Amino acid sequence: QVQLVESGGGSVQSGGSLRLSCAASGYTFGSYCMGWFRQAPGKEREGVAAIDSDGDASVRDSLKGRFAISQDNAKNTLFLQMNSLKPEDSAMYFCASGCRPGFKGGYYWFAYNNWGRGTQVTVSS
Repeated sequence: QVQLVESGGGSVQSGGSLRLSCAASGYTFGSYCMGWFRQAPGKEREGVAAIDSDGDASVRDSLKGRFAISQDNAKNTLFLQMNSLKPEDSAMYFCASGCRPGFKGGYYWFAYNNWGRGTQVTVSS
């Protein structure tokens, strides 16, 4: 059974940094597409960064230069480094994995089979 557990969220001031982790188990890490999503109250879930089934990493255009995605296959862990945080980055952050047939991953939430429960990020001004 696939399990994804996020950690590393918290409360920071504007301009601060956080590093989110997603510990994966139950499947061969590194062979699945994975991604980070976020959802703020009253807003739709949006893709933040992803590593697709070809292993290509990407960050949403509006977050480039501040966010970075990486993975450690030896530790079965996906990371999201977030720098220069802004109040509008406040949201619940989710890890996702496992492309559904016909999808390579990316920023479409419906492309993924597996989800973690999320970790809260709050940025104060």
